[in-house]
Amino acid sequence: MHQDDVEIKIVSHSNLFYWWPVWAVGFLLGVLTWVDGYVMAVVPSGSKADRTLNVEVERGKVDLREGILIPPHEEKKEKHLLPDQRGANGNLPEPEQPRLHVAHKSTYGVVFALTLLLVIVITNVPLRGMWSFMVIVLAILLITVFALFHLWDDIFHAVALLDIRINTGGYFFISTVLLIVWVVTFILFDRQMYIIFTPGQLKVRLEIGGGEKAYDTSGMTIEKQRSDLFRHWILGLGSGDLIVNTSGAHVQHFDLPNVLFIGKKVQQIEDMLREKAVVKGRG
Repeated sequence: MHQDDVEIKIVSHSNLFYWWPVWAVGFLLGVLTWVDGYVMAVVPSGSKADRTLNVEVERGKVDLREGILIPPHEEKKEKHLLPDQRGANGNLPEPEQPRLHVAHKSTYGVVFALTLLLVIVITNVPLRGMWSFMVIVLAILLITVFALFHLWDDIFHAVALLDIRINTGGYFFISTVLLIVWVVTFILFDRQMYIIFTPGQLKVRLEIGGGEKAYDTSGMTIEKQRSDLFRHWILGLGSGDLIVNTSGAHVQHFDLPNVLFIGKKVQQIEDMLREKAVVKGRG
């Protein structure tokens, strides 16, 4: 390919790109919850679990079973298994059988909630350069202090008391909707905002539905902002923010956040501009 035909396209992605751990963890926990083999029963408040219920399994045959005992009916305050609306004959319909798949431990729900909260914090609280280093040092310091004072057992016990449960349908619904929005945004909407570098020209479109504007690359400067360790490297897998400044009488300043593989892109741009300058100097 001729040097003048080279194009380097820089796409600026929205912060939604960094939300991939939420739908990925949601799908994983949904599958694990389904495989866990437990289901949830919806019972009235006041119900009690019992391991010594005598149940008539056949006529004249009583067996000892575990089960949930519904509280006795009170006057004007009846409590039944769902559905509890009486029909025209005054009888209750057959109760719904337990069918909602839920993990028997609350760990999955806690993991999903913590993942969601961490992603929200990381994508909304920028920590660049020294701030990222300070947060890591602070985390290591707190871990060490908690260990010296034997506080980790109490912390783990407190976390274990959290009881957050989401059924399989909840995990799959949240993850599927988020994945669809993520894919549509990543493939369709994000790609409508970009800049294209060529050896002598810069084409810019930073609004969805907007037109392209062209600028001369002579004297243009590009700068990669200091990385946010958590957002750019942990969630973004090597993304970063790019700043472009044009030259001339009317200087334009462009900020392009969340550019994937930014290190490689910047290197390609610098090589292209350097080669163009060498060719122009020889001419």
